[in-house]
Amino acid sequence: MYVLILTIVHTAISLVALATGPAVVADLLGSREREGMTKLFLAMALLTSATGFLFPFTQILPSHVVGVVALVVLAVTIPARYRYQLRGAWRWIYAGGAVASLYLLVFVLIAQLFTKIPALTAAAPTLSEPPFAVTQAAAFAIFAVLGLLAVRRFHPAAALAPSTAG
Repeated sequence: MYVLILTIVHTAISLVALATGPAVVADLLGSREREGMTKLFLAMALLTSATGFLFPFTQILPSHVVGVVALVVLAVTIPARYRYQLRGAWRWIYAGGAVASLYLLVFVLIAQLFTKIPALTAAAPTLSEPPFAVTQAAAFAIFAVLGLLAVRRFHPAAALAPSTAG
């Protein structure tokens, strides 16, 4: 019963992070920020990785390694935004970290889809076949470009200026 409830909660949190992450990245690319959306994404990304470690396990799995990497990324990204207020290098650290955080969520989503959807499982039953590798490589390439663009385009003075919209 514990694992079922944890699975439901973990999945719901992950879906919220995956739903809000693209909006945060789009905002970075447009050099703007919606504070509530950003806080929701970062909190849900953090909770996704943290709750992943609550599942019973007997050995370290690739999902644990990804979870640790995601937590390390967030351990730098969140203070870059909220403690250091995007000053100096913290601007690009935050922008790159937010994109990397979403990428890691998508990386795990792709792995989950290949293990849960029969047609994808048939195409890559061990997750070492070309369809899985090509999908992950495409995701990596897309997020690498998004990360570079976010780092170049996101400027905190414009993003954090008080809104004049009524």
